[in-house]
Amino acid sequence: MRDFNARQWLWALTLLLITVIAGTAQDSWKLIWADEFTGSAGTPPDPAKWTLERGGGGWGNREAQVYTADPANASLDGKGNLVIRAIRTSDVEYTSARLKTEGKFTVRYGKVEARIKVPQGQGLWSAFWMLGGNRKEVGWPKCGEIDVLENIGREPAAAHGTVHGPGYSGGSGIAASVTLPKGEILADGFHRFAVEWSPETIVFFLDGVEYSRVTPASLPRGAGWVFDQPFYLILNVAVGGNWPGPPDQTTVFPQEMLVDYVRVWQR
Repeated sequence: MRDFNARQWLWALTLLLITVIAGTAQDSWKLIWADEFTGSAGTPPDPAKWTLERGGGGWGNREAQVYTADPANASLDGKGNLVIRAIRTSDVEYTSARLKTEGKFTVRYGKVEARIKVPQGQGLWSAFWMLGGNRKEVGWPKCGEIDVLENIGREPAAAHGTVHGPGYSGGSGIAASVTLPKGEILADGFHRFAVEWSPETIVFFLDGVEYSRVTPASLPRGAGWVFDQPFYLILNVAVGGNWPGPPDQTTVFPQEMLVDYVRVWQR
């Protein structure tokens, strides 16, 4: 009887240690930056955290939209969401918004996550992504780019995660995608898009499930790993461009991307 009780105690102690270790690992993430987008309806995004970029010119991808700082294109909805709204102002002109934390916040390694409901329609290109903070000094793609989420209208169920750098940029980026099951589409609800980024690994997640992992071994032979510096955050909705193609007669405007939160943790 004493032997049986000893085994029970040993098993209970083992379970306790496993629980403590697992809890410690989970709790080791410390929130260092966040925007929960709380505020009155129509309020602009927090200017202490975000800059609204302005202008058109295609943004290197033959995009059709002009980005503005107009609250019609980017504002809070009063329900805890940021709304980025793509608007058709005529048959051939579109406005939208692109927010960045450049000059306000950067992060080097950690967990970066946003809970987003994407818009729907041919020609729309929604993104949550990151650029190296040295972009102005070295240019793109030497600065590096981490696309936490990209979704294009003709692939309503697919989320794409990609990294770009010297020798693996544009259409040659290191990319992966994940598709929702059973005919679900991303625009039907909110989903969590995240990366966990450490010195030699970038892991992509959809709703807490890993779907891609990039390491220096993933890169073309001789290509450099440029993900060892601070990056800033970007949220935007583009219209048209080389990848999604232009809107067509089925695309309804305005279209809205809702962002519930953006959060950044470090260990």
